[in-house]
Amino acid sequence: MRSQGLLMIAEWEHPKVCFTVDGEAVTVRGALDRRLVDILREDCGHTGVKRGCDIGRCGACMVLVDGAATNACLLMAFQADGTAITTPAGLDAMPAAQIVREALVEEVAFQCGYCAPGFVMSLTALFLRDEAPAREAILTALEGNICRCTGYHSILRGAERAARKFAALRNGAAEGQTP
Repeated sequence: MRSQGLLMIAEWEHPKVCFTVDGEAVTVRGALDRRLVDILREDCGHTGVKRGCDIGRCGACMVLVDGAATNACLLMAFQADGTAITTPAGLDAMPAAQIVREALVEEVAFQCGYCAPGFVMSLTALFLRDEAPAREAILTALEGNICRCTGYHSILRGAERAARKFAALRNGAAEGQTP
């Protein structure tokens, strides 16, 4: 009986959260008030999740949490419990992300690339829920991302090119053609 009490105290002193990162189970013990961006970078080694403003304004730390674009600097560990998190590295397995990346590269959307993972995450989340977004929806999806090197014209062109690629895939699939 006494050992159960000690176990309960130990669990209370070292609480844990469990979530998946890019399909792999992760358990974090300790302070549950740590930010997800710190856990992903420091504990999990996912340095593609960038640190930027630390207040949710730049989008450098953007990840997908259960498919929704989320600033990892604003999410605490306890809030991630039970979720599925996709980092920029996890996008490699997502065809939608490949289309987004290809379109952005074709439009030479970035210079230094620091912000690129966040933009790709935001656009992938958008195209996962709407393969034919209007320009207004694209602008809204990118509101939380900042690029300090380029203007946004090439990024918007890349997003619109991705929308055309998704449309070509839909039309090709409907007609039995390969786009």
